[in-house]
Amino acid sequence: MSENKHKLTVRRVLWTVMLMALAAAVTYLLFGTSRKIRHLQQENSALLTQYTILSRRLDEAMDVMSDIQQRDDNLYRVLLMADPVSDKIRSAGYGGTNRYEALESLDDAGLVVNVTQKMDMLTKQLYLQSESFNQVVGFFKNHEDMLNHLPAIQPISNNDLKHTASGYGSRIDPVYGTVRFHFGMDFTCDIGTPVFATADGTVVSTDWEQGYGMTVEIDHGYGYRTRYCHLSSYRSRVGQKVKRGELIALSGSTGKSTGPHVHYEVVQRGQKVNPVNFYFMDLDAEHYEQIVRLAENHGRMLD
Repeated sequence: MSENKHKLTVRRVLWTVMLMALAAAVTYLLFGTSRKIRHLQQENSALLTQYTILSRRLDEAMDVMSDIQQRDDNLYRVLLMADPVSDKIRSAGYGGTNRYEALESLDDAGLVVNVTQKMDMLTKQLYLQSESFNQVVGFFKNHEDMLNHLPAIQPISNNDLKHTASGYGSRIDPVYGTVRFHFGMDFTCDIGTPVFATADGTVVSTDWEQGYGMTVEIDHGYGYRTRYCHLSSYRSRVGQKVKRGELIALSGSTGKSTGPHVHYEVVQRGQKVNPVNFYFMDLDAEHYEQIVRLAENHGRMLD
């Protein structure tokens, strides 16, 4: 083989090797980049799903916060004759510069900004509500006698909430099968279960009432009365002064009753109101939320 032919062969081999290396590099870049893009797309899709779920949960949390705010304004502050927190303060947003400008360049910016706004609003409302409850506690301290006479516990021992039956509202009558309004709250229990006064007051009635059977009624002053129905025996008498938590009767199934239970009512200024709003001394926040859900069931009542 001549020297020129040898050089030509070596050159071709080198070119072939270089082209193969180049092709391999291009192939790696193309397929490697494609895999990375797919991976990023999958991550983006997962993040989008999480943002959507978070948005839904924030909506639920804000609904709970709205319910707490209404109870604060329409119950606790009304009881203490204090002004409610103004809607303007509760719903005020963040002023000044655009807090979300840096987020507007992102993909799915609308969802991301919306979730961030909800989180900011909920954080602010939590702070305002915390401050409001601090004020309410202060009001209560200044109204100690009124607080002692305010119904604030359940009429039977029910810390685990297992005795919670039907609540206040439209329910199905257990005898006639028709819908009627249930003006109290039912607690299932064995006959002879202790029934307690839910606040300080004076017993004004221990009598048989049509439909309610053996009933105790207590006047707590400040416009409040409580009624305990379907009892089996009395452990208090008319005119007796009682303290919150004091034994006043034993449970039963007298009157129009389909089983042993206590029917409990709270009367405020002559109007029967929802008793579930009056357990704030008896339950922590978690159990209070749970009993609210249980009381709102629309099943059959026991009387």
